[in-house]
Amino acid sequence: MIRTVLFEDNKNLRESLSLYLAASEGLFLTGTYEDARDAVKIVQQKKPDVILMDIEMPHLSGIQATINIKKAFPEAKVLIQTVFEADDKVFQALCAGASGYILKNPDPEKYVQAIKEVYDGGSHLSPSIAGKVLKMFQNSLVQKQESYVELTNREKDVLGCLVKGMSYKMIAESCGISYSTVNTHMKHIYEKLHVNSAPEAVVKAIEMRLV
Repeated sequence: MIRTVLFEDNKNLRESLSLYLAASEGLFLTGTYEDARDAVKIVQQKKPDVILMDIEMPHLSGIQATINIKKAFPEAKVLIQTVFEADDKVFQALCAGASGYILKNPDPEKYVQAIKEVYDGGSHLSPSIAGKVLKMFQNSLVQKQESYVELTNREKDVLGCLVKGMSYKMIAESCGISYSTVNTHMKHIYEKLHVNSAPEAVVKAIEMRLV
């Protein structure tokens, strides 16, 4: 059972989404909140596996709330949700430590899929957003890493798919392997790159020119 909390200031979306998530198999919605001023305290009390965080809220932005949460709980998994697709918003959210970034969608099943992907250690980045992230890091002045990381050919294939914004399910289909095998490869990749999330793995892959 995936424990989830929702931070969303839009009342209609908050109520409709909370009803769907609460009724979804495999999910347990521990609470919904209209702002994130007490986010750290709430996370401490509710101990969620995945935090669904709106990026724009009154009093405190979702990005700042994510920074506060990650500072107190480094292993916390935050899934940012927003109507924005601006480059600076994407960059700020991922730099804040978000494990994924989902555009608000009228289909609530998209949220369930994203939550499960993040819970499994992956990152939910739509192809359009993944492309923006890749372009930002390619155009930035990233200092080349001198350390050597030895990845197997299959791990390189999986990592390459991740950089393209593919979900674990899409990677499995593309590489002709099972979902669980993708998860195993990703765990090995995390260990070799010394990262804890898919966005971090993407950044490292680009910095070290692994793909």
